[in-house]
Amino acid sequence: MAHIIDGKAIAKEIRTRIKDETAELKKCDVTPGLAVVLVGDDPASRVYVTMKEKACAEAGIFSDEHKLPAETSEEQLLELVAQLNADERIDGILVQLPLPDHIDESKVLEAISPKKDVDGFHPYNVGRLATGNPLFKPCTPYGVMKMLEHTGVDLTGADVVVVGRSNIVGKPVALMCLAQHATVTICHSRTRDLAQRVKAADVVIAAVGRAEMIKGEWIKSGATVIDVGINRVGEKKLVGDVEFAAASEKAAAITPVPGGVGPMTIAMLLQNTLESAKRRASGCGCGK
Repeated sequence: MAHIIDGKAIAKEIRTRIKDETAELKKCDVTPGLAVVLVGDDPASRVYVTMKEKACAEAGIFSDEHKLPAETSEEQLLELVAQLNADERIDGILVQLPLPDHIDESKVLEAISPKKDVDGFHPYNVGRLATGNPLFKPCTPYGVMKMLEHTGVDLTGADVVVVGRSNIVGKPVALMCLAQHATVTICHSRTRDLAQRVKAADVVIAAVGRAEMIKGEWIKSGATVIDVGINRVGEKKLVGDVEFAAASEKAAAITPVPGGVGPMTIAMLLQNTLESAKRRASGCGCGK
């Protein structure tokens, strides 16, 4: 059976270190600050925002929450973003997606200062990631890379197959693997001979958003499997994009769902906020 990559445990280690570094930063009178903006009352978004607020409190990070009604206009939201850009207490701005249909997500994300874009979604930060000099790494792909590092996976020369091409996970995680000298193939739901491509992979990163689409029999013996997907089956059961039980019999290491990549996303959001605060501290002569 495969080694289970415990995202909760890895995230806990990272969050403990962040708490310690935040305490040191406060000695320079710099408290990392994260602004979280939620528009509307989407249940999943509400739960996720609450988890972020709790994580900030535990790490000693100042959390500035803005919960706006669904009828908030695009102009009002852009005005709030401008205020947060100018707020010296705030090191990171996160606008929770999805936004209501009447608001242009791209316009809002591009309005966030690249220096406070802790989600790593601004075109400026996407470009820096693509050219190998990232300012902020997108949180979920950043978490995936930390899990691979923690598991001792050497990506140099490895064949990595990323299943999924989203701007949030698939594309950025492929770039990050490429930066670690992997040979990367990006696949998706329309890829021909997907099974054969997955069978050739030393590392499989699944982020396609389809329940158990990647079959266990496709996994190469000894491969590492990172399952980013989280899909609800029935009323309560959650499963990933990979057929976990069958894949566990062939893989050397695999992430569970839930308890795998999910906890890492919030941990890396805190990490990005801390890194932004360190840059602010450096600018004020603290030297941290």
